[in-house]
Amino acid sequence: MHPTQILRSSDIPIGKYSHYLNKDTWGHLGCIQPQKGIIVYSISSNRQNLFAGATHDAVFNTWRRFSKQVLYWAPPMLAAYYAMDWAIKRNEYLNSKAGRAETGGV
Repeated sequence: MHPTQILRSSDIPIGKYSHYLNKDTWGHLGCIQPQKGIIVYSISSNRQNLFAGATHDAVFNTWRRFSKQVLYWAPPMLAAYYAMDWAIKRNEYLNSKAGRAETGGV
């Protein structure tokens, strides 16, 4: 029986034959303890459902954020709207014929 190409080569694969990441390769990161039992799980990109529930979450998250913040900005907006409405109507009245007669024609 002949040894395989991996055993004859100088680059021993990581995880085989007491040769682990950080011990002798990959920049000598200084890990004294060999890295054993590292398990990586992944899912293929065509199996992922990236936008699962995105519209549902967007609607309810937007409502939650709006309901938490509405009392901070709605009262000042209403006050500003009514103040501006009053000022516009008062200005139109003072610049009308009746308004000029009331103020003495100034």
